[in-house]
Amino acid sequence: MSFSGKILLSGLAGFVATLPMTAAMVRLHGRLPRGERYPLPPREISQSLPTLGVPASVATLAYHFLYGAAAGSLYATLSDRRDPATGALFGIGVWGASYLGWIPAARILTFGGRHPVRRNSLMLAAHLVWGAALAVSLRELEAAQRSAFSLTEASPSILPDRTDGRS
Repeated sequence: MSFSGKILLSGLAGFVATLPMTAAMVRLHGRLPRGERYPLPPREISQSLPTLGVPASVATLAYHFLYGAAAGSLYATLSDRRDPATGALFGIGVWGASYLGWIPAARILTFGGRHPVRRNSLMLAAHLVWGAALAVSLRELEAAQRSAFSLTEASPSILPDRTDGRS
C-alpha cells in the first residue's frame, strides 16, 4: 500500500476510534466529583476556535473527531503492529505529546500534570480506549482494502454485469 494510502486509512481509523473514546469520556466525566466536572479538554480547547456556524458543543465534537483523525493518521507511519496493546500505548503517547507537550507549549491549556488526578486518569483511560480502537479499526480497514474492497479477480461477482446493457 502507498504511504498516502496508509495515512488515509490510519486517519479514518483515528476518526472511528474517537467514537468509543468520546463515549468513555462522557461516562467517566459523570463519575467525577462535582468540583471536577468542568468541561473536558476538547471543549476547553475548542473555546478559542471558530464555532463553524453551529452550536459550540457540535463544533467541539467536530474538532475532537478531526483531531482524532489527524493523530490517528500518524499511527500507520510509526508502527506495523495492529494489536490493541500497541494501539493503547500509542494513545498514551498522543496524550503525553498533547497534554504534556505542544498544548501547554502553545499556551492553549495548562500543563496536564497540573490538573486533578481523577481528570488526568479519565483522559488517560480515554486515550487507552482510543488507541486500542484505533489499532483494531486500522487492522479491519486494511483487511477490507486487501480483500472485499480490492480490485482483484479472486472471486467473480454473483450479480450480472449491468454495464454492458444486458440484465
